[in-house]
Amino acid sequence: MADPVSQKTPATPGMSHLRARLRELYFGATPGAIRFRYWVIAVDLLLIAFFIASPFLKEYPGYLVVDYAIALVMAVEVSARALAHDRLKDWIRKPATWIDLFVLATLLFPFWLFNLAFLRVLRIWSLFHSELFWTTIGRRYDGTRWEEVSKALSTMVTFVFVATGFVYTSFARTHPGIEGYVDALYFTVTALTTTGFGDITLPGVWGKLLSIMIMISGITLFVRLAQTLIRPYKVYFPCPSCGLSRHDADAVHCKACGLVLNIPNEE
Repeated sequence: MADPVSQKTPATPGMSHLRARLRELYFGATPGAIRFRYWVIAVDLLLIAFFIASPFLKEYPGYLVVDYAIALVMAVEVSARALAHDRLKDWIRKPATWIDLFVLATLLFPFWLFNLAFLRVLRIWSLFHSELFWTTIGRRYDGTRWEEVSKALSTMVTFVFVATGFVYTSFARTHPGIEGYVDALYFTVTALTTTGFGDITLPGVWGKLLSIMIMISGITLFVRLAQTLIRPYKVYFPCPSCGLSRHDADAVHCKACGLVLNIPNEE
């Protein structure tokens, strides 16, 4: 009688080869791997553009066809990214993974999760906070001030569209001031910047609470963005002794423990 383990071994090399190839494409430094990641990021940007434009396109007859086609593309990409990781536990623990799986669920079940479809724009945050983006397009600026500014800006833009989605799904066509998506976006921006023209106000307790959350979050996000632009820049270089990760670019000693540092630079 044949050993059951030996009967399964022929399929193992093929899967191992596939995972090794995907690992090289997603994490390798060869020109082919970098070109592959450029295409992945380009597809991500197209998906984000579709998610932002969805409120204006959902009435068209072919919307569901495009929706399911994007779901197929995204399912393939998410599966490939999962196989590229050595340990699935590490991959599943990443916040970006949960965002991708949620977005995929809204694409596969558009009728059941229609009111949560606006959360697809969280893909903006996951893209600009991903290692894949900063080791490919942003590799020249990885670990610099521009990375911090880009992440802070992407967080604020993501919040604008998420808050707009909450306003739109909660009050569109049920409140006289908000007839469409642009009205919801207009209210969100005026509330987030604390401009408050007063031509559109949200009714009821939920409307007041939502307005308060948008205003408080807007102030916080603007302060965070201003900090990344104004405060002195510190390089990322973990101290071998105490672990302090941020230091002045011209630092010779660690401010926490006094250890002599050898921070690399281009000069």
